[in-house]
Amino acid sequence: MSTVANSIFSPELAARFDHLVTIYPLRRSALVPMLLYAQDELGYVSDAAVAEIAERIEILELDVRNVLSYYSMLRTKPAGKYNVQVCTNISCMLRGGYEILDHCKKTLGVGHKETAPDGVFSLEEVECIGACCWAPAMQINYDFHDDLTPEKVDVLFQMYRDGQGKDVK
Repeated sequence: MSTVANSIFSPELAARFDHLVTIYPLRRSALVPMLLYAQDELGYVSDAAVAEIAERIEILELDVRNVLSYYSMLRTKPAGKYNVQVCTNISCMLRGGYEILDHCKKTLGVGHKETAPDGVFSLEEVECIGACCWAPAMQINYDFHDDLTPEKVDVLFQMYRDGQGKDVK
């Protein structure tokens, strides 16, 4: 049974939250998964989401915000339909990560943590996405793309615009 009378989340996600708090030894341990699920559903973690999650796991909103501000993958502002994360850590940097980032900035017309005016893409420079052997790499939502060139990036962007996003070889 839900701990919140009027959830801002879908009934399915509210039920998932109700289950999450039962599988951890401490309710607070469900915080990061809840934040990620909330972001997936809402597009970002809103103030209302913070309040409801705090209530559900019986902690202060400040505690939720402290965790929220710690993790770079959590957003407090809406992102584009497709969030592009370009890695510029050492392996990607040495193999053209900054060139890919600059190409994305130019192509999308946005900078770091900005969203294109049409709302389709947002862009972030990230520290590492764990694809060092296949650098340069980026992630679009939960899809990884590696061994990138500006031309491959252009093809990827068009595929996502056309609703056919995934891998491009």
